[in-house]
Amino acid sequence: MATIDPSKVFLGVGWRFPVAASDEEVALAGYEEDVRQAILIILQTQRGERVMRPEFGAGLREFVFEPANPATMALIKRRVEEALIDWEPRIDVLGVSVTTSEERNRLSVDIAYRVRATNSAANLVFPFYLLEGSAV
Repeated sequence: MATIDPSKVFLGVGWRFPVAASDEEVALAGYEEDVRQAILIILQTQRGERVMRPEFGAGLREFVFEPANPATMALIKRRVEEALIDWEPRIDVLGVSVTTSEERNRLSVDIAYRVRATNSAANLVFPFYLLEGSAV
């Protein structure tokens, strides 16, 4: 991150996710990309996984053995909305939808959000896989 944009300083700069290094330096992500990566971290973190913040994360792995039905999709939608509102103060969640895909046992979690500091809208599609042999 060579130049700093004063209008986006609030968004921050942090380690790239997943962590990577190049030329003996840690790769960084900045501004809107840092926000996008923070959302992915929230979605991929199980509640209780972080010792100092046991409530952190969306806890989506709890749904891995659930059937791909409307009830499960509604629970995932609510869990994602609540986690993003609780843990990512740099965004406004505009909408979350969970849909089934053509690929067996995969749900698509579509997130529309707006970065508060820049008022820029963005979308993120998070694929969530349910395991074979789940209860129907």
